[in-house]
Amino acid sequence: MMMLAGDLENVTGVMETWISWVRLALDAVGTIVIVIGAVQAVAALPAAIRGERRFTGVRLDFARYLALTLEFQLAADVIETALTPTWQRLGQLAVIATIRTALNFFLSREMREERASVAESSAGDGVSVELARSTR
Repeated sequence: MMMLAGDLENVTGVMETWISWVRLALDAVGTIVIVIGAVQAVAALPAAIRGERRFTGVRLDFARYLALTLEFQLAADVIETALTPTWQRLGQLAVIATIRTALNFFLSREMREERASVAESSAGDGVSVELARSTR
């Protein structure tokens, strides 16, 4: 019987380690996504300043990266809570999930409205129409 308890502890330890690595990987991917989005947005700013590209397009592109990052971070928080499911941690997850979901909802809605606005304001301009399509 003692051997069985030891095996269970070993398996539990391995699972906890594995889950911790998955959580770390999700956080890292979220960080990488936001850095890539920020670098692309900063690189696009000179073209927007010169009028070769719309600021709205730069914002929409960056917003897509932000929305994706929020999803990765929420997934990491869910996994962390699965590892240590205390009532306090569950409460924290509920608050974090609510805030991140709300941010993602409003960010998605703003991106959709901006796309529609870009498409409507310059329906005859092929570049703007292409911008509206590319940000979907």
